[in-house]
Amino acid sequence: MKIGCPKEIKSQEFRTGLIPAAVKAYVEHGHQVSVEQGAGLGSGITDEQYEQAGARIVATAREVWEGSQMIVKVKEPLASEHDLMQPGQLVYTYFHFAANEKLTLACLEKKISAIAYETVQEEDGSLPLLKPMSEVAGRMAPLMGAFYLGKPFGGRGLLPTGVPGVAPANVLILGGGTVGSNAAKVAAGFGARVTLLDINLDTLEHIGNIMPANVSPIHADAYTLEKGLKEADIVIGAVLVTGARAPKIVKREHLGLMKPGSVIVDVAIDQGGCVETSRATTHSDPVYLVDGVVHYCVANMPGAYSRSSTFALSNRTGKYGLLLADMGVENGCLSQPALLRGLNIHNGWITFKPVCESFDLEGSYKPAREALGSR
Repeated sequence: MKIGCPKEIKSQEFRTGLIPAAVKAYVEHGHQVSVEQGAGLGSGITDEQYEQAGARIVATAREVWEGSQMIVKVKEPLASEHDLMQPGQLVYTYFHFAANEKLTLACLEKKISAIAYETVQEEDGSLPLLKPMSEVAGRMAPLMGAFYLGKPFGGRGLLPTGVPGVAPANVLILGGGTVGSNAAKVAAGFGARVTLLDINLDTLEHIGNIMPANVSPIHADAYTLEKGLKEADIVIGAVLVTGARAPKIVKREHLGLMKPGSVIVDVAIDQGGCVETSRATTHSDPVYLVDGVVHYCVANMPGAYSRSSTFALSNRTGKYGLLLADMGVENGCLSQPALLRGLNIHNGWITFKPVCESFDLEGSYKPAREALGSR
């Protein structure tokens, strides 16, 4: 199979879809790999390293897209890339369709096969391709919250670690999954008083067993949410419904409960955000104020730590990518249930129901096995 890796063009996105080890693995399996010139520089990977691994370096993104049967990326195709997608092409990346109707319609029109990293799901419910970036974003979230709590950015001017004689910050985390547990670990590590809310009692029990004493796992309800928001200096939105739009847990009126200059870090922004007042921002313009509360809603947080993120992601995506390259999208998805769950669009059909439900596109839905030609 001909595999292509174009350079990411999202604002301040420094990650890349393939590392040299992944290129070498594809080549050893008999596949051809094309990498756009300079695609890896943001992650500290040179064109020469790709060439040594067996890749062909091409000058433009168009050459990559037009010459490849399978595209391996990090972020969803942006508007300027929609016309580059080829009918029947397999695109393997993060899509987050449920938060992006324009992208969904473009991929339907182009009749690509879209395997979304964020919905590849194993039998045990784990999300192996979402996990590495959730770990990075979760660990980043308290650090970003701490930075923007500084007065120059509209924050309260509170040092989250505390100092002798002055209490540390209160950090409220909404959701105890991969993002939330990693955020709790880092926030607890710098000495904050952490409250983690979740509706799953088993999750809360697990968090209580593994976290230090300054992390309090609490069952989420209207009362505990409002109490937590009143006390919080930093709020981290870590709510996930796999492949679907995130529920709006924090409403506009809730901001009135919060301290002026407190900070919201909405990690769920890729799926639309779990805060009603959230809107996607970029690393070049990351924060804004609503009702005196700082909002940090960068939609590609791990891109800031691109080398760590690129290697962590490629280490995970390689296994499934090789299977797709070796077997093709139809046989690969039918032989591997995790990939079948990752298939969101195929041959002009939406195959992941939460995406249809986000945009009232039920008429464009077909179960993945049917869309692949198997019943």
